[in-house]
Amino acid sequence: MPTNFTVVPVEDTEEGSSSMATAGGGKGFEEEDDENNFQGSHMGDDSQRESSPFLDTDNDEEHYYQGKTMALFEEEMDSTTMVSSLLNKLANYTNLTQGVREHEEAENADGTRTVTVMMPQMGTFIGVYLPCLQNILGVILFLVGTAGILGSLAIVSMCCLCTLLTAISMSAIATNGVVPAGGSYYMISRSLGPEFGGAVGLCFYLGTTFAGSMYILGTIEILLTYIVPTAAMFNESEDSPMSNNMRVYGTCCLVLMALVVFVGVKYVNKLALVFLACVVLSILATYAGVIKTLIEPPEFHVCLLGNRSLKNEKFETCLKTEVVKNNTVATELWSLFCDSKYPNATCDEYFTLNNLTEIRAIPGFLREVIQDNLWGNYGPAGMMIEKKRQPSAPAQESSKDIYNPYVFNDITTYFTLLVGIYFPSVTGIMAGSNRSGDLRDAQRSIPVGTIMAILTTSFFYISCVILFGACIEGVVLRDKFGFSVKKTPVIGALAWPSPWVIVIGSFFSCSGAGLQSLTGAPRLLQAIARDGIIPFLQVFGHGKYNGEPTWALFLTVGICEIGILIASLDAVAPILSMFFLMCYLFVNLACAIQTLLRTPNWRPRFKFYHWSLSFLGMSLCLSLMFISSWYYALVAMMIAGCIYKYIEYRGAMKEWGDGIRGLSLNAARYALIRLEEAPPHTKNWRPQLLVLCKLDSDLAVKHPRLLSFTSQLKAGKGLTIVCSVLEGTYMTRGNDTKTGEQNLKAAMTAERTKGFSHVVVSSNLRDGFSLLIQSAGLGGMKHNAVLMAWPAGWRQAGDSSARRNFIETVRETTAAHLALLVAKNIDHFPANQERLKVGTIDVWWIVHDGGLLVLLPFLLSQHKVWRKCKMRIFTVAQMNDNSIQMKKDLQMFLYHLRLDAVVEVVEMHDNDISAFTYEKTLVMEQRSQMLKQMQLSRIEREREIQSITDVLRGSIKRKKTSGAPSHNTPCKPEDKAQLIHDRNTASHSAMNDKAASPTPDHVHMTWTKDKLVNERNRHKEGMAIKDMLNMKPEWENLNQSNVRRMHTAVKLNEVVVKKSRNSHLVLLNMPGPPKNKKGDENYMEFLEVLMEGLDRVLLVRGGGREVITIYS
Repeated sequence: MPTNFTVVPVEDTEEGSSSMATAGGGKGFEEEDDENNFQGSHMGDDSQRESSPFLDTDNDEEHYYQGKTMALFEEEMDSTTMVSSLLNKLANYTNLTQGVREHEEAENADGTRTVTVMMPQMGTFIGVYLPCLQNILGVILFLVGTAGILGSLAIVSMCCLCTLLTAISMSAIATNGVVPAGGSYYMISRSLGPEFGGAVGLCFYLGTTFAGSMYILGTIEILLTYIVPTAAMFNESEDSPMSNNMRVYGTCCLVLMALVVFVGVKYVNKLALVFLACVVLSILATYAGVIKTLIEPPEFHVCLLGNRSLKNEKFETCLKTEVVKNNTVATELWSLFCDSKYPNATCDEYFTLNNLTEIRAIPGFLREVIQDNLWGNYGPAGMMIEKKRQPSAPAQESSKDIYNPYVFNDITTYFTLLVGIYFPSVTGIMAGSNRSGDLRDAQRSIPVGTIMAILTTSFFYISCVILFGACIEGVVLRDKFGFSVKKTPVIGALAWPSPWVIVIGSFFSCSGAGLQSLTGAPRLLQAIARDGIIPFLQVFGHGKYNGEPTWALFLTVGICEIGILIASLDAVAPILSMFFLMCYLFVNLACAIQTLLRTPNWRPRFKFYHWSLSFLGMSLCLSLMFISSWYYALVAMMIAGCIYKYIEYRGAMKEWGDGIRGLSLNAARYALIRLEEAPPHTKNWRPQLLVLCKLDSDLAVKHPRLLSFTSQLKAGKGLTIVCSVLEGTYMTRGNDTKTGEQNLKAAMTAERTKGFSHVVVSSNLRDGFSLLIQSAGLGGMKHNAVLMAWPAGWRQAGDSSARRNFIETVRETTAAHLALLVAKNIDHFPANQERLKVGTIDVWWIVHDGGLLVLLPFLLSQHKVWRKCKMRIFTVAQMNDNSIQMKKDLQMFLYHLRLDAVVEVVEMHDNDISAFTYEKTLVMEQRSQMLKQMQLSRIEREREIQSITDVLRGSIKRKKTSGAPSHNTPCKPEDKAQLIHDRNTASHSAMNDKAASPTPDHVHMTWTKDKLVNERNRHKEGMAIKDMLNMKPEWENLNQSNVRRMHTAVKLNEVVVKKSRNSHLVLLNMPGPPKNKKGDENYMEFLEVLMEGLDRVLLVRGGGREVITIYS
């Protein structure tokens, strides 16, 4: 019945009038008949609901905080909700599964169609206990004759224990929150994640579909064997399993059942009571027959020839001859074994040597029967069924036995096969959880109803094993189709008052179970499709206007037809056993993981569970899979594995708070703690990169090839942290931070870089880089190397911030004992899609700093971009070095390192310093003086600053524009027109500035065309005074340390360009910055000269520890 709720917020008496005005009444469950009410935006709504911690997060139009009482929390109401509003949503929540019940429709006066949905009213007995009971009591019941009492008890106990442990785990998961449509799939996917959930959900769907095939085959087998044997369309031998007949009739039955399901579920629910009544009646008839056997055994007899059981369809009397009117006459049995009915006829040898014996099929409780049935009687297909302890004379000729009316085994029997065949009899424990939307209180009904149903059926199966083994002859129990008792089913021979009770009950039971499978399987597929985790299944999420899964039903019928075409119960049963066992295995795994993780949200109402029980159930499921059929188990695992990898590769990203993610967090925490215990050994060293990435004005990645080079260097291994820094404050640039991180992640995905991204906001870039270098990473997973791009525009910048930031980064990485990799012309580096042709990676190994310079080419060669490149190692020999011996030693060293490389020793002699070197040094120092004067001259600063009306506004503007590059400076440092000032004047000016302003601001100078021409003319006049050939006095005033450094850079650059101009990549030792910060400008010039004329260069500076070893 529809239920209305009214939630009235309680307030103080003084505000009573206003509170009554704002009290909202509950709404009835009437909705407009829109497609979205049933099908809707399935993926969007479901995902939004999954991400919410509560049942419904829709924004309410009415606000409960409009009064003065909650004015303090007005600003939080956009992102949070009042408790009264939350309770209102909880009270009005209804857990309805779409399409599970028929919807009553009515037309309003205006023509709009409304839907009145009834609240679920099913209790534990009707909603869980009886469906589980009906599904568990299936086609396959009897193992005693083949496996024996002890073997049957072992099989039944294992299977029932497996389902009981699984039910305990399922009860814990089902009571840990609301379980909407999907049942077991929902529980597994929300506990183990979309990958496991999708894989196991599809396997469970296939198992349910093949279960429908098995039940339909059982229905047709009962129909053609016991009810209407004359309905067979094909003349097949009696020993064959009527394959073609079962295919034809099974297909017709499948189509009929599919039409019933398509028309509506309410018809299936109405028929379910009839089918359930038949099952209960069959059980009662079986126990009544056992009680009657104790009083009066039934009149069913078995005819034995020697110890062999005979089919009694074609004879009535178990005699060779009989006396009729004082005449000895041959019986029908004589004619079956002899070539004529006369006494002198030639008969079968075994028939001649052995006598006929007629015994009771059900003699009652006898010790001899129990002894005969205690142990198993396994055998191959075609083996005759024989009675133990019955005397017989063997015959010499046995080739014609197959033509005689003996009872044979139809299949090869062994213990593990019987496990696989029997297990479907105990499946169906999920029937209650799949109906969770129909239950009044699912969290109470599912555990009680499921466990009670399992205990009931377990008692029934175990009692059947004992009772059948104690009162039925073994030859009858092993007679699968009842040929020895005139095609009467074995349990029918025991039942009271008539065998037809069991025949009709089994027929309707199988029909009902088949209908239930065809009803549940499409809805399970629909739930998987609506989650959107498997893209190509999304079409099956749609259905009729009332949510009926039409397309999913068509696919289910198609798959079910495959099982029917197999036309053998014994072949179909192990297939669905695998899928059910895999589903049960992951239910136990989900409960065990959630219990061990002890997540705060794991609070099931069902308390009688333990992780050890779940692990025992999981182990039992896995054992039963391989016991019943190891090759089917491998196939099922391969199918689940393929689905898992497909969802991982192509499926939608879902965050359901699953246990696998929690397990990953725990494993990561444990690993981080272990890594913290001791520093990594040299053998385990790999570059853990901190990539300093720059974002442009649109917050896009400026150098995406830096990420490409990262992925090529790492090949997906180790730690990668891609970071960037934004200038400002976090309060003002918080949204830019999120946008920048999203752009970084998108660029990493595009460049196939696996790692983490992070964007920080700092008052200036320098502090941001320092913060990242110090604090990036966690515990033992911290970076040991920094990768960045060479600041190509440091000369053109209006200020020196780019140069200072780079040099300070070099200094900080050195102080932190981190390796530093600087890539020049990073935009020229190859993309991940490129494949470099045969070429070289040249390593110029000048200073040994841990072996990183040698290790990097090896790591690059592992990637497909650089795979065809060969490594060449160059080292520099001085005048006193033996170059030949150096080459041999280096080759031996590389041999021990297991590296393949061509070794070459380059000799650099101590030549005189050339005029070119002096000229480069002079230009460098003049540029340094110019930059200093541009930054420090107070006269130029006061003359060039425009639009400043007062000191306060000018100070504020200078603080805002400090460190920004000047975009109005056409004068380049490389121009020949250099500003040459007198050094004494420059020094004096700098001293005056320092005295006048202890904290000088950066200068923004505007160079007009006239000023540039004047400076050039003044420069030419100054140069005209001196002769270019007489510049030696000025060279002698240069800093000799700078001259020597420039000499090294020039000479080394000449050799590198000569040897490695055409190589794909050049790796160079990066010299350290000067200890005296006054020479920072010169340091950048040295590096520029060192890399001049080379395209792709990687400067490498080691972190001060060995990263490569010759030991294993």
